[in-house]
Amino acid sequence: MSQPASTLKRPDGNPVRVLVVDDESNLTELLSMALRYEGWEIKSAATGSNAVRTAKEFRPDAVVLDIMLPDFDGMEVLRRMRDDDPTLPVLFLTARDAVEDRIAGLTAGGDDYVTKPFSLEEVVARVRALLRRTVQMTIDSSSVLTVGDLSLDEDSHEVVRAGAEVNLTATEFELLRYLMRNPKRVLSKSQILDRVWHYDFGGQANVVELYISYLRKKIDAGHPPMIHTMRGAGYVLKPAPPT
Repeated sequence: MSQPASTLKRPDGNPVRVLVVDDESNLTELLSMALRYEGWEIKSAATGSNAVRTAKEFRPDAVVLDIMLPDFDGMEVLRRMRDDDPTLPVLFLTARDAVEDRIAGLTAGGDDYVTKPFSLEEVVARVRALLRRTVQMTIDSSSVLTVGDLSLDEDSHEVVRAGAEVNLTATEFELLRYLMRNPKRVLSKSQILDRVWHYDFGGQANVVELYISYLRKKIDAGHPPMIHTMRGAGYVLKPAPPT
């Protein structure tokens, strides 16, 4: 899998370090995979005590922290981590979305807050924003993805095919970005659902077929096709052959 065109790094050039803390192993695995895809170094923990110990050893640049943990809650984890590193950026995860819970999390010192269910793209975007805001990072290379005559700017959200601008909805943009980050790689419907929609998305896989058809009408209309269906396997985006 190719890395994103725009990669945050530490000032010394080493990869950003992120600690993921959640006792749901499937969710931890998905989050870790999405964050590693950004080119970052990831460690995980399933309990508060393990999280505090790992943070001291790993020295993360940011933490994704579930509030509900089996031994002690995320507020206490944050307090102990901040004793060791007072400026450590923390993104809270929680299934509770009441206003008082959100206020409590931020009052306790959390830098941001996401309620479950959430999309992996949203968490990645928020961690990136935290790192840019709170940690001195360098940005490696361009934010523009290019495949053939198609380009996508991850910062401005501009999409251009053969010199003509293409207007996409937010979901269409995220789907195209995922395809363009993986050119010539067949992506299954389940992979696309995990990456573009909620990690526990309850709908049918035909939502992927629907949005692929939307993209084709906007990206491939009047041009040699770039988005291809691999029957029984998924979808692939590749440069169109020269005309």
